[in-house]
Amino acid sequence: MPIWAWWLSLLGALLLLLPKGVPMRPLGWPLLLLCVFPPLESVPEGQVEVLQLDVGQGLAILLRTRNHTLLYDAGPRFGEFDIGQRVVVPAMRKAGVRHLDLMLISHSDADHAGGAAAVHQAFPVSRVLGGELARLAPQLDARLCESGARWEWDGVVFSTWRWEQGPDGNPASCILSVDARGERLLLAGDIDVSAERAAIDSGFDLRAHWLQSPHHGSRTSSSKAFLRAVAPVGVLISRGRNNAFGHPHPLVMARYRGLGIASYDSAELGAVRLQLGTFGAPQAERAQRRFWRD
Repeated sequence: MPIWAWWLSLLGALLLLLPKGVPMRPLGWPLLLLCVFPPLESVPEGQVEVLQLDVGQGLAILLRTRNHTLLYDAGPRFGEFDIGQRVVVPAMRKAGVRHLDLMLISHSDADHAGGAAAVHQAFPVSRVLGGELARLAPQLDARLCESGARWEWDGVVFSTWRWEQGPDGNPASCILSVDARGERLLLAGDIDVSAERAAIDSGFDLRAHWLQSPHHGSRTSSSKAFLRAVAPVGVLISRGRNNAFGHPHPLVMARYRGLGIASYDSAELGAVRLQLGTFGAPQAERAQRRFWRD
């Protein structure tokens, strides 16, 4: 909430304390509403507001530039339990999202793509891309992520890579690189060691300050070669506490520590916010309890 809105809300409260009949007193109500429905601060040119949502054993990352919004993965859906509907859509509305310029689904696994239909139903979406199209909801009308695609929004450069000769499933994940004033974020979906090697060999610029931990920290990902190619200062881990897969694997966590890479774990911190382009540290937003963190 902008500081000016706090001051106006305070002024509104003071006006409402005035005796009835004072001409300015009725203005207190609309001013006080600024505290209930605060205006959103716009994202500065050349920066990205990054929010890794707290979706348990899955992934959903919201990226907002000054005039554009992108969702990378949409959280899990297992049967009737749809995190897209229960968590992702409300979080996007709270962030002031009215329209998605791009929904990028890294690959078709339910913990990444399950919530996509709910998001697509809740918001107008200009374009949907996927690392693989099999099993994606037909109403998404998704197109295949193209390796080497590059575009710029509001002074921020985006580029994608996908292992076009690789197998389906986790290795097919579409990688997204985001560069904001020289500070970079790499979103890697569920790529495994073989896809990591293919990305290195392709010549795609993997360097990034911040890395979304591939495959939630699985031992089949985050090879030393890949981590050295990316050279991040920190990794964002999205997972559920005590998940059945043992993510993140102790060997991977030891590898991160050995390379001096800080970790930001959703199971411990809840949602994690990063203002890309300011070179500041990620901030935890543990606003409410989740059963997957207990």
